[in-house]
Amino acid sequence: MTATDPALTALAQGWCALSLLHGRIEAHIERALQARHDLSVREYSLLDVLSRQHDDEGGHLQMKQVANAVVLSQSATTRLVTRLEDRGLLERYLCPTDRRGIYTNVTEAGLKLLDEARPTNDGALREALDEAAKNPELAPLVRVVESLKAPAAA
Repeated sequence: MTATDPALTALAQGWCALSLLHGRIEAHIERALQARHDLSVREYSLLDVLSRQHDDEGGHLQMKQVANAVVLSQSATTRLVTRLEDRGLLERYLCPTDRRGIYTNVTEAGLKLLDEARPTNDGALREALDEAAKNPELAPLVRVVESLKAPAAA
């Protein structure tokens, strides 16, 4: 294949459209969360991921798993956890069975803020998708996003 290969051109255009859709959605949600709750998209995502932990076997996530879930490096995730811990939204504690492991849990204040922010996040997502659907290049991607089902719980 060459740089002018139609398949490569189509692939690149598809990736650009997907990237554009993601950027628009994230920026719209970011503005709404910042304005109403003083939260970034990453902070909201981290609170959301950690709020889904449970005390059963395998219920707590290691920092690497958390980093993968919020699509950040481990060091960036650690800094994000520290910022939210400083705000009283998260707390860390030692794993009771392995003193080397550290768990991170959402505090009551964090859960309250997450509950308050969830409708803002969901509404901003809907608004961003509705706006993107007006763009002929993005409309097919919006339809795909809307047709996706949540992955089954493991």
